[in-house]
Amino acid sequence: MRVGVRRRVLCHVAPLVFSVLALWAAGCGSDESDRPDSPPAAPKASAEKKANGLVGRIDASLARAACFLVSKQSEDGAWRSETYGCFRDGPELTPHVLSCLFFLPQGGESVRPAFDKGASFLMGLVTKDGKIDPGPRGLNFPVFTAGSASRVVVLEKKDEPHLRARAAWLAYLRERQLVEANGWQFTSLSYGGWGFSIDVPKLPHVGGDAGRFYESNLVATLFGIAALRSAQVPQDDPTYEKALVFVTRCQNFSDNPAKGDPYYDDGGFFFIPSDPAQNKAGIAGTDKWGRRRFHSYGSMTADGLRALLRCGVPASAPRVVAARRWLEVNFTVDMNPGTFAPDRETLRNSTYFYYCWSLAHAFMALGTDEAVTEKGGVRWAEALGEALVQRQRPDGTWRNVYTDAKEDDPLVATPWSASALAICRGVITGEHVAIGRPCVTEMAKPKVADEP
Repeated sequence: MRVGVRRRVLCHVAPLVFSVLALWAAGCGSDESDRPDSPPAAPKASAEKKANGLVGRIDASLARAACFLVSKQSEDGAWRSETYGCFRDGPELTPHVLSCLFFLPQGGESVRPAFDKGASFLMGLVTKDGKIDPGPRGLNFPVFTAGSASRVVVLEKKDEPHLRARAAWLAYLRERQLVEANGWQFTSLSYGGWGFSIDVPKLPHVGGDAGRFYESNLVATLFGIAALRSAQVPQDDPTYEKALVFVTRCQNFSDNPAKGDPYYDDGGFFFIPSDPAQNKAGIAGTDKWGRRRFHSYGSMTADGLRALLRCGVPASAPRVVAARRWLEVNFTVDMNPGTFAPDRETLRNSTYFYYCWSLAHAFMALGTDEAVTEKGGVRWAEALGEALVQRQRPDGTWRNVYTDAKEDDPLVATPWSASALAICRGVITGEHVAIGRPCVTEMAKPKVADEP
């Protein structure tokens, strides 16, 4: 597909306005500790002042990110990579960018037209009979694209055409779940999840070739589950129950302690139970039952916790409690945490920005603003927000020095980072903002369908 000429758009940056709103939301306008004759500021007031200063820098950071993203939009409304061929067709990166851009009103007047044009591009992939036209080469990442697109097309407009488009993307997503309709049975390690296969993942015949990446993995499965939840598919839909089968197989946890192994059952998650090569942290060892075990690591534990919650598992359930405990005990904003095999250490931070994004979602889903680490409570949104602001480049982008997960492409890393930063801002201030929607000053977290 020919890459469209990118338009240059002047972004109207308004970080000062958002900083003032954040200060007002925190009550700083009436803080008596600012008066010359007031007593010395209490620790709480000092913490609030520090947080408000961070909010101003977050807004400036998000404005720069929005400006960069808008400037990289092609004439047809899509986003295309200048780094990787698998991201140059448009459908792969466009919903990824739009999922972030909708929540960046700091970018000014250019953001909404860019979002609308991008959403129209995704709408154009839906045929008159309600099918998805993936083009002659198909979609390189069908689950990732369909899961994000199904949500993006109804973020701003929920009229009949947009609802039909969402239904088409959801149908495209559903047919790619590894369940009975595609020949998969409960006994398969991949049963219930989604994977990265370009084609519909039919169970191969004995001795047959299943194709590349047909197996379910935790990342694709989370995107599948999240799309259904965003569309408010009822919790009693069997899709969730089947997906939960796969999700639990990716957790180092045993529902029956008598059949577990405390040495390995730390509550964390890994990417895939069927392929050692695809688990970035590597093999942890063999447990007392002779089973091969994998190391837990941060990005997957955040994904796993979110997947449990999206499948309807209560926050008080042992599996969720164990996953939360893992994230809190191992909490860090400096790296993707976990024990990595020596030969896998170079892969640790290849998904750093994805880790930040999923971690922010996980803690927001839990409704907590504090991570209880072994050294005490940490206000995670402030810590993560500070780390991301410092890692942003002058041109408004985030880029990873590691290439394994393609986060060296700014159109991959910047939406992950800016979305995480927008969540941090919302947790700090209680203002969950989006284009076309005024700021609110309430601490309730946004609905599932309105999360960046």
